[in-house]
Amino acid sequence: MTYASSPIPASPTVENVFLKMLPITLALFVGFLTIGLALPVLPLHLHYTLDMSPVVVGVTIGCQFAAALLSRAWAGNLADTRGGKRAVLLGLPAAAIAGIAYLSSQVLIATPAASLGVLILGRILLGCAESLIITGALSWGMGLVGPRNAGKVMAWVGIAMYGAFAAGAPLGTLIYGRYDFFGIALATIVIPLLALGLVVPAAPVAVTAAKRLPFYKVLGTVWVPGLGMGLCCVGFGVITTFMALLFAARNWGSASLAFSAFGAAFIGARLLFAHLPDKIGGARVALVCVLIETAGQLLIWQAAGAAMAYAGAALTGFGYSLAFPGFGVEAVRRAPPQSRGAAMGAFVAFFDIAIGVTGPAAGAIASVAGVNAVYLAGACAVALSTCVAGYLLVNKPAA
Repeated sequence: MTYASSPIPASPTVENVFLKMLPITLALFVGFLTIGLALPVLPLHLHYTLDMSPVVVGVTIGCQFAAALLSRAWAGNLADTRGGKRAVLLGLPAAAIAGIAYLSSQVLIATPAASLGVLILGRILLGCAESLIITGALSWGMGLVGPRNAGKVMAWVGIAMYGAFAAGAPLGTLIYGRYDFFGIALATIVIPLLALGLVVPAAPVAVTAAKRLPFYKVLGTVWVPGLGMGLCCVGFGVITTFMALLFAARNWGSASLAFSAFGAAFIGARLLFAHLPDKIGGARVALVCVLIETAGQLLIWQAAGAAMAYAGAALTGFGYSLAFPGFGVEAVRRAPPQSRGAAMGAFVAFFDIAIGVTGPAAGAIASVAGVNAVYLAGACAVALSTCVAGYLLVNKPAA
């Protein structure tokens, strides 16, 4: 069953979309610096300070996304019934509490197993916070500018997220170099609280009283585009989890520029081409972009030096950038209008599944075949999403 025939408000101009999304975008950027800071240094802290194996590194990083997955239904329902702004307002303090857990893990550093346990608790809290913030922001944004601009909403949300990843990676490397993981923990506490100041004055969206479908029924309407998005997220997952270890294993120096290359290409693609999923169709855009992302993964797999790895990260970021809203537009067009918060939660849940599985699976591959082999596996997973994009291109929602 599809819901494409539901009445949709008139489309605001590009300028109005930008202005209405600006407070949400800025708050997301500041808030997601907490995740970006840890990207290049958490694997190093786990592997070299706590002496954990690549599998444990993958599990620890992946548990954030598992927690986000398990909280998606709740976050989506909260966004639909209490408003997207309320979800964001709950998510940012939760991220600061995750920073307190990070800080507590430093007290137990002499007992690596105990320190790891508290650190995992922090990752779980951060996953719940991420679920609230992203689901709330997507629901809030579409309430402000209308579902006809779903691709633009996802583009601006993604710019904030991955811009924070790109800026946070070198900043996190700098903080880690001077203050070790203690500095990362303090920053994780302070930064989300700063983002609250940007969110509180922003305009909320009125919540409708329409009857909402159960989450499992909403999931049934978006699972195909969600599967495509989940497969293409594997490329992002292997970069965030194992790029730092790849650079360390090859003696290429810091991996922070690889994260920045990914983020810069991601943002550039969205600034230039964010209108395309809404204009020409999400499936068509996704089909092209996952091929670009696949090429990036293969380039990292075969990289003979840091420059090739930077190029591969940039191609991955460019392709992934528009594949996500491409599949997302297809999900919105198939979702019940009164449950779009739940639909966005269900759709993004496939991201959590992909990243949660990617971490430990790629860790097992790295242990057997070397760190670079995870990028060949990533290329294979991303390439499979072309089948989903082709299916969506042929099977359009009912007019």
